[in-house]
Order: sequence, then C-alpha cells, then structure tokens
Amino acid sequence: MLHTLLEVPRFRLIDHSGEDGPDQAMASFAIDDALAISVGENLAPPTARLWIHDRTIMLGIPDSRLPYIDEGVAYLQEKGYKAVVRNSGGLAVLLDKGVVNLSFIFPDAKHIGIHDGYQAMVSFIQYIFRDLTDKIEAFEVEGSYCPGTYDLSIDGRKFAGISQRRVKDGSAVQIYLCVDGSGSARAEIVRGFYEKAKKDAETRFTFPEVVPETMASLDELLHVPLTSEKVCKRIADGLASITHIDPDKKMTAYELQLQQDRMKLMRARNENIK
Repeated sequence: MLHTLLEVPRFRLIDHSGEDGPDQAMASFAIDDALAISVGENLAPPTARLWIHDRTIMLGIPDSRLPYIDEGVAYLQEKGYKAVVRNSGGLAVLLDKGVVNLSFIFPDAKHIGIHDGYQAMVSFIQYIFRDLTDKIEAFEVEGSYCPGTYDLSIDGRKFAGISQRRVKDGSAVQIYLCVDGSGSARAEIVRGFYEKAKKDAETRFTFPEVVPETMASLDELLHVPLTSEKVCKRIADGLASITHIDPDKKMTAYELQLQQDRMKLMRARNENIK
C-alpha cells in the first residue's frame, strides 16, 4: 500500500542523474534544501529528484568530528574517493555510479510526522520492485554502514538507507539504492574509513562496527541484471503510474537562487574536509 503522502494530483520529476561535476555532490544537498523551501511555500508541486555521484563518500556531521578525521579522509582519497559532509541525518554512505539516489520533497512538514516521510519512501520502493520481490523490509541492519530504523533489506542484507531533512515547511526524504556492484566491497571501504578516522578512541557518539557481509546490491539480492539507468526508469514509471508528472522538469529561478544561498552553507560545512 502506497503512503498517503504520495496520493497527490501531480508531482514534478527532476532528473539530475547525469550531472556530476566536481562540486555536484555537495550541491545535491543545497538543491534539496532549495526545493524543500520552494515546495514548502507551495510555489512548486511535490517533487522527486534523481541524482548519482561517482566515487563519493557522504559523511554525516558526527563523522566530521571523528578524532582522526584527516587520516580517514586521506585514506578515502588514496582509494579514489572524495569526501563530502552532508547536512541531513546519518553517518557515512558510499556513492558511485551503481548507487541511485532519490529525493522526495514534500510540503507541510510542520503538520506531518517525521515517520510519515520515511514510510512514504519505503512504500514507494516496495511498490516499484513489486514485480521482482515482496521481501523488502524496513528495520535497522546491525553491522551495516549508516544504520537506521528505515534501512531497507532483503533476507537481512541491506541495499538502501533513508535520511530526512526538514527546511522551514518542506521536507526532503532521501534514499540511496545500491543497484549493482558489490555491496560488501562498498562496506569494506567505509569500514576502512572508520578504522583510520576513529581507531580505538573513545567517542561520545556510537559509530558502527561495519560488517561488510551485511550489505548487498539489488542485483546481488534479486539475481536480476539491474542497472542505475533501469532503476531510474522504474522510479519515473512508478511515479507516472500513481500521479500526473508535471511537464516542467527544471528548477525555477527562485529555486536556483536558493540553491546558491544554501551552497554557501554547504561550503562552510565542508571547509575543514580536505
């Protein structure tokens, strides 16, 4: 059953999956903030946005405060990854060309429970893969990176995680979907980051003990040859089957200005991550 947040007359779909410049990963969070403000002010309809960033580790705010963060970031760079501190909740997540990100931007954040946003995303992912599996579950997968109540897994192995950020009266619900490639290999990179950035130090925040075998990609779990392009199409087709897709697929001039303002905040958040 789809969540009621998805039962709206129209949605706008913005496809940024082909855009991946040097600062685009950082910009993605500024963009979602801008969209949340605009949608929250009812200047645009509820919006879905697709985005893909290659060889990027999205760090949570607690990650950026790890005692040996410089060594952790240096390790990631040696492995060919750039590190970006995001503004939404959660901890380190690995992105590459085999990971599809989807943001749902909803209005009326002040009147909607935070769990509703998460549950809307869970119901949509279950919906678009219903022809392949009915085993997608939401619960915290211990041993995964960026663990949370709304981890998505099949047979106990995690392939997706969800975060949420609220800006004024709009909310951005963001999911990463590990589509193809090795989920455990991705987890091994994140495990190595924590080994370098935390070591044996005592920290106030509890960081995950990453067990690579707890992570997998959808093509590993479903034994179906999926690609990022195919999943982006599933998302677009799934939305079109439940609501009218707004023909205007671009950001407005107001949203672009908001993005510039929010990008300044993202740059400030990342100024100490080299």
